[in-house]
Amino acid sequence: MYKLKKMLVLVGLMGAGKTSVGKKLAETLQVGFLDADHEIELAAGMSISEIFDKFGEEYFREGEKKVIKRLVKQEPQIIATGGGAFLSQEIQETISRCGVSIWIKADLETLWNRVSGNQNRPLLNNSNPKLTLRHLVDERYPIYQQADIIVESTSNVSHTLMVTKIIRELQKKNIVQQKPYC
Repeated sequence: MYKLKKMLVLVGLMGAGKTSVGKKLAETLQVGFLDADHEIELAAGMSISEIFDKFGEEYFREGEKKVIKRLVKQEPQIIATGGGAFLSQEIQETISRCGVSIWIKADLETLWNRVSGNQNRPLLNNSNPKLTLRHLVDERYPIYQQADIIVESTSNVSHTLMVTKIIRELQKKNIVQQKPYC
């Protein structure tokens, strides 16, 4: 049994495992799990692909800021963000004030194996999605590097091991405590 002191916000590229690891982490810590992209879809009444198609990325990013600002004010739990959220200085500052950012870092091949063929990735719906993913790695990794905690994910690492790695880092920073059983 654990006591979580701050909101945990998972950041990283699509395919890193933010949602799947986030759900397992929430289950282990016995707290709630929120997927920012899902919350954006609920607020907009349409899918992220539809938002991108109808209104463009800039409109989506503004909605994303509003949703994340609302989510981080809730009781400590796990939030999985979309891959571009942490690029916003405003979102980084909001996360820093209200929680802890955790970058789930994966190499290009791991990411590609997880996302190739998925049509629900608007940024990859082009003639060379792997090259686009490479550009996203090059562009975003220096920004993700600013996260409070960084954990490596590879294609053969289990969700359980990822959760163990994250909890170990959280305990080092005194963000989560193990409660004694009574």
